[in-house]
Amino acid sequence: MLLLVLFKRFLGKPKHEQPGAYNTDSLEGQVLKVQDGDLLLRNQMITDYQPYIAKITSRFCRRYIDPARDDEFSIALDGFNEALNKFSAESGRSFLSFAETVIRRRLIDYIRKEQRFQLQVPLSSFEVQDEENQIINPVEVHQAVLHYENERIVDDRGTEIKDFSEDLLVYGITFTDLTECSPKHTDSRIMLMGIGQFLASDDKLMLMLRTKRMLPIKELLNELDVSRKTLERNRKYLIAVALIYSGSYPYLRDYLYGDSTSTERSG
Repeated sequence: MLLLVLFKRFLGKPKHEQPGAYNTDSLEGQVLKVQDGDLLLRNQMITDYQPYIAKITSRFCRRYIDPARDDEFSIALDGFNEALNKFSAESGRSFLSFAETVIRRRLIDYIRKEQRFQLQVPLSSFEVQDEENQIINPVEVHQAVLHYENERIVDDRGTEIKDFSEDLLVYGITFTDLTECSPKHTDSRIMLMGIGQFLASDDKLMLMLRTKRMLPIKELLNELDVSRKTLERNRKYLIAVALIYSGSYPYLRDYLYGDSTSTERSG
């Protein structure tokens, strides 16, 4: 909750080693081989890590997941394969930590889609008989679905904030830093969010940011009509915004988007 409060005021894990230093025999090194086109290794990793994937999925769903029958396992398997494709040595995170995040994102999307479908179905269609031939109250079923979704959002938002705080520490930034450097004026906040989004949308600039652990000030000056003083003074804020928009942080992006929308209305 403290991190969430600090993040709202914004609208540790030790520093990692230099990126790209993975031993080729390590798990992260194997992932890089997969990304280089080793299809046999990809298939082997997907097979070997199925117990891990099932464990993550069962923990997420809070029930036993049968890999042979439950759709959630297939969704998680796709997420693991996606993690193999998208893992970056420059991120400073372990592959399994990254894979769990991607799997959880996939499962969140799946549950949301399923529940949107359920909410479009008449409540009467939920009426079923249990083993004692008693009718289950469709309203209670509906409320249980909503309650489940709310609990899931709270859990995943907390996980997302924890992941983001670890991402920030790679750059020597804490949530407390963000509350102190957050711009006070609406027009300044909107301008800086725009710069952060521009940075996040440029793969070359983001690669520079993640490899050098520094804001690419010179390159931004060449692309944008902004002063060096503005970039240097708001370095931490800009890095944080760029990381949110370029990473797997849907809830935090919602906060930023909501904040920018409200500030635009107030302006």
